[in-house]
Amino acid sequence: MQNDVTNNADTGRRRIDLTDFTARVAELRRCISTVIVGQQANVELLLTAILADGHVLIEGVPGVAKTLLARTISRLIGARFQRIQFTPDLMPSDVIGTTVFNAKTTEFSFHQGPVFSDIVLVDEINRSPAKTQAALFEVMEERQVTVDGTTYPMGRLYTILATQNPVEQEGTYQLPEAQLDRFMMKVTMDYPGLDDEVDILRRHQANARLTKLEDLRPVLSLDELLAMRDNLQLVIVDDSLLRYIAQVVESTRNSRAIQLGASPRAAVALLQAGKAFALLQGRDFVVPDDIKALAHPVLQHRVILTAEAEMQGYTPARVIDSLVEKVEVPK
Repeated sequence: MQNDVTNNADTGRRRIDLTDFTARVAELRRCISTVIVGQQANVELLLTAILADGHVLIEGVPGVAKTLLARTISRLIGARFQRIQFTPDLMPSDVIGTTVFNAKTTEFSFHQGPVFSDIVLVDEINRSPAKTQAALFEVMEERQVTVDGTTYPMGRLYTILATQNPVEQEGTYQLPEAQLDRFMMKVTMDYPGLDDEVDILRRHQANARLTKLEDLRPVLSLDELLAMRDNLQLVIVDDSLLRYIAQVVESTRNSRAIQLGASPRAAVALLQAGKAFALLQGRDFVVPDDIKALAHPVLQHRVILTAEAEMQGYTPARVIDSLVEKVEVPK
C-alpha cells in the first residue's frame, strides 16, 4: 500500500493520500462482518485504538464475542496473537516468562511468556491478584519487559486487549487506577439487537455460511498499518480543537459528581484516538464530532464518582456524556 504525502499549496501543510488505505479499511470492516454480527461501533473503536497505539479494556458478559473479535482482527492484519487466561493462581512469571538454567550450556536463558506477541488478549484480567496484574504495568506503558536486569523490547504494534465480566464479582480483584489509566479506551460489548441475533441464528442454521478464522487472510499488513500510524503526526488538529479536548478533560476535574478526574494522559489519549479515528473515516483532519464520539470510551474508566453520585444512580458514562454536552464546541 502506498501512503503518498503531498503538499497543500494553500496551507503549506503536507496532506496524506488516504485513497488506498480507505479502500483497505473498508475491506477490513467487510471481512470482520463475515465473522462478527453487529458491534460495528466497537469494531471501529478497536481499530482506532490499534492504529493509535493504545490498549483496550473490553467489558461484557460472556458470549458476546469479545475473544472472537480480538482473534478476527489479529488475523486480518497479519498480527501474531496470544491469549492469556487470568486466574487467581496465575503468577507474574506465567505471564512474562522465566529464566531457566540450561544444564548443557551451564548458562541461564530467558524463556519468553505469552505476553510476547503483537496482540495479546488478557482474558478476565480482574481474576488475578494485584501482583500478577502489576506484571503488565511496564509492558503496557514502555512496550518492554525487564527480567533479571535485562530488557526485552516488544514489537511496534504491541497491543493488549483485556476483557472483564461486569456481572460476576466473586473471586475478582478490582483493577488499580494506575493500570486503568494505561488503557486508552474502555469498550462495552452489549447484547446484540434482535435483528442481529436473528442473523446469528440464520448463519448457524445454514452452517455453510459461517466463516472460519483459519480461512481468513490478512487484508492489511503490519507494515502498512505501522506506516499509516507514522502519519498520525501529519493529521491536522486545529488549536481550537486542542483547547476543546483540554476543556473536556478539565471538566471531569471540576464536576461535583466526580471524586477523581481524568489525568493529562487522558487528554493525550483523546488526541491520539481522534487522529486515528479521522484516518479510519478517510480524513487527514480531526473534527469536533470525532472528539465527542471518543470522549465516552476514552474517559469513562479514568474517573471515580463521589459516593453521593453513585447513590443517586449516576454512572461514569452518564456523567461523561453530560459533561461533554456542556462544553462549547469550537466553530
